[in-house]
Amino acid sequence: MAVPASPGSIAIEAQDLVKRYGVVRAVDGVSFQVRRGEIVGFLGANGAGKTTTLRMLCGLLTPTSGRALIDGFDIFAQPLEAKARLGYLDEEPFVHPHLTGREFLNYIADLYRMPRGPKRQQRMERLLGLFELADRNGELIGAYSHGMKQKIGLASLLIREPSVLLLDEPTNGLDPRSARLVKDLLEELAALGTTVLLSTHILEVAQALCKRVAIIDRGHIVATGTIDELRAQAGSEQASLEDLFLKLTAGPESRELIERLLAPKL
Repeated sequence: MAVPASPGSIAIEAQDLVKRYGVVRAVDGVSFQVRRGEIVGFLGANGAGKTTTLRMLCGLLTPTSGRALIDGFDIFAQPLEAKARLGYLDEEPFVHPHLTGREFLNYIADLYRMPRGPKRQQRMERLLGLFELADRNGELIGAYSHGMKQKIGLASLLIREPSVLLLDEPTNGLDPRSARLVKDLLEELAALGTTVLLSTHILEVAQALCKRVAIIDRGHIVATGTIDELRAQAGSEQASLEDLFLKLTAGPESRELIERLLAPKL
């Protein structure tokens, strides 16, 4: 299922990733590629293997077998090189509850050895302003709403300008205006060459934002491609991404029902 690309253009690559928990295969032979400067949606139902795959790609989970590459660097064999290029936002991002937003951004910048000075300070203030957190002086992150924690989590990635972003439900808990801000920001970052692998349950966001999608079901990649390519694969020329997702991931009984629902009306 891997998408072909020219040599040197691949920013994210999963090579036959497997993750077993006892006899259960949460991820079973997942392979795909994401090109530099591309936004790719990673879609699947709850429990399909999305988060497990993302956590293997960023090095938080060790695969049972297979490889995960970031800009050509193996995340486990060459972790410093790979992680220096990578930003990962979990569905429930870890943000230190006993720091303010500014303290947390400075903490992350220090971890990645970003030089202190006016340039770093200006970037931090721009990010806090962008995410409407600049006026939260003295307020600890532990008092933030879920949406605010999502935004400070995103800011903590962007302050160090990674070339690859792995985002697990980045608009979860955001109000419509903030969700639109994140969408516009990701489009601008991709135009500047940042690569984004985006997991989301909001299929309208994926359809509007992603050039391609990869759909995972029960630990297997069942489809990859553009919306038009998925329509051709499913035999539904006018289907929305939601229709395609349901058709490609449904069980036999559900698939028969869905095919009847999607069938042209006589």
